[in-house]
Amino acid sequence: MTVTAQEVAAATLERARDHLLGLQDPGGWWQGELETNVTMDAEDLLLRHFLGIFTPELAAESAGWIRKQQREDGTWANFYGGPGDLSTTVEAYVALRLAGDATDTPHMKLAADWITENGGVTATRVFTRIWLALSGLWDWDELPVIPPEIIYLPSWFPLNIYDWGCWARQTMVALAVVASFKPSRPLPFGIDELHAHAPGLPPKAGLHDPWSLFFNGLDKALHKVEHRIPRRARQAALRRCAEWIIARQEADGCWGGIQPPWVYSLMGLHLLGFGLDHPIMKKGIEGIERFTIREDGTRRLEACQSPVWDTVLSMIALADAGLPPDHPALVRSADWVLREEIWQRGDWQVRRPNTPAGGWAFEFDNDNYADTDDTAEVILALRRTASGSAAPGGQSSRIGGLPAPQSPPGPQTPPDKVKGAIDRGLRWLEGMQCKDGGWGAFDADNTRELVNKLPFCDFGAVIDPPSADVTAHIVEAFAAEGLARETACRRGVIWLLKNQEPDGSWFGRWGANYIYGTGAVVPALIAAGVGPGKPAIRRAVAWLRARQNADGGWGEDMRSYDDPAAWSGRGASTASQTAWALLALLAAGERDSETVERGIRWLAETQRPDGTWDEPQFTGTGFPRDFYLNYHLYRLAFPVSALGRYVRGSTHD
Repeated sequence: MTVTAQEVAAATLERARDHLLGLQDPGGWWQGELETNVTMDAEDLLLRHFLGIFTPELAAESAGWIRKQQREDGTWANFYGGPGDLSTTVEAYVALRLAGDATDTPHMKLAADWITENGGVTATRVFTRIWLALSGLWDWDELPVIPPEIIYLPSWFPLNIYDWGCWARQTMVALAVVASFKPSRPLPFGIDELHAHAPGLPPKAGLHDPWSLFFNGLDKALHKVEHRIPRRARQAALRRCAEWIIARQEADGCWGGIQPPWVYSLMGLHLLGFGLDHPIMKKGIEGIERFTIREDGTRRLEACQSPVWDTVLSMIALADAGLPPDHPALVRSADWVLREEIWQRGDWQVRRPNTPAGGWAFEFDNDNYADTDDTAEVILALRRTASGSAAPGGQSSRIGGLPAPQSPPGPQTPPDKVKGAIDRGLRWLEGMQCKDGGWGAFDADNTRELVNKLPFCDFGAVIDPPSADVTAHIVEAFAAEGLARETACRRGVIWLLKNQEPDGSWFGRWGANYIYGTGAVVPALIAAGVGPGKPAIRRAVAWLRARQNADGGWGEDMRSYDDPAAWSGRGASTASQTAWALLALLAAGERDSETVERGIRWLAETQRPDGTWDEPQFTGTGFPRDFYLNYHLYRLAFPVSALGRYVRGSTHD
């Protein structure tokens, strides 16, 4: 007897739902690992050497992880299955040497040969050469100048610190302090073996546009005059930077909840005279342990953590799967999310001084940097705990004829408490809308592209312009609250329609890539009232159909950021990306299509016995073209949502 797709989906969903429920922390949240490349681990060892807290025991654990990630060609990549990355490989190599690996061992010789064949250390990015300079392996005078006096530039002046995205802003202020000292804590070895006979050029060396030429000339001038800056004036600027940095340390000791500003802030404050026993330094160093994972004798660091994000995605998924609003898992998570609301103002107020606080952040303790994406998803999640049903239209909490997991009903989260939080979140989101109608993640109108021309900006995104995925989530949140006809939501819809790619997809800023963007935008547009038959939706559906793999799933390689013509919507099938495509297709009315059925069957056929999916591929994005993430809960939460909406006939929240 043929098993229908509905029956297959229901059984697959039940296993996945139960697995997801089992991962909830007793405190109410979910948190999956955020996997990234080994620069986090390499730079942690170099930081410990710089601060004088390096220990052989810890180094052995970190080195074990770094060695485990080396590939057969001797390199380290920035994402699973990606090409070898020169800067990442250099940093890993230096860290292993610091941990005691000899240059003549096969794995080290293989790495060194690859490095020299690909341009050597000269061709690495600025941040890698900064670490080499900190370690006595590079000359500070051959690095761009980062004057601490930038702290004085008013917020209306070009290239002031608020022209940078929040992650870059925190990093550059701290780096300005570090670079002003030009410190060198030499390692007990040299790296002559990494200098190529024909050195390659640094990443931005070939730029000859007028602004790049101007800033390169300015950098040369700053090198000549930097030593002439009056000592008292420099000290005053450094004090101002230190005050700015200290004011932004989070409760858990981190800065921004991410590695780069954290490590540079620790080094900068240490150079300014803060001893390792100072409470700020002590809290900062101890806080790193919270981001540390030890397993099988190895040690690795997370670049950041995502408990709020993981929790609200899991809440939405479980509601999609049929859990009623009073289910204890949803009640516990809603209560925790409500406690995570941020009441304080942050850097975003510089551009939006009259907007009241009311958002959520990504992590446990990065309250200085609420973000619009998390806030939108929080709203979508909370409304599922405050309504009278687990899905639109009061649908039953049964899954394809199977009952939802039986648990004693818990006390439902007070609707007025939820409504107040949602209203504050919506008000903050409305205030954070950019002039063009879209939304960035952390700041409003953070779009001054001139910053990208500075000579030390050769790695990662440094501004935070509106993106399709973030804007879509916010539009969907407004629509879910019955505000689709309000000005803010309509402007967001117009922005999305204007920014559709010619092939019918949308670019994904925070996830890989066009599948993520399209998977977010189509459900949002449908929720906001754009009909499934409209040209924009039909073009998106046609693009998704054309990108479906022969096995029935969808996947997109991170190289689509570098070469969209070759990689847009193309790559090995993954559970998370298949789910994103299905969420879009279901929203567009394609539930009964062969395309959707093949996607559902792919999820069923590749599901593990424990209910989750294997997904070594990275599908999360930190910085397009440079830094990527593997959210370990994506492979479970998104398929649960897609399967739940398929089984229950729901297209969006």
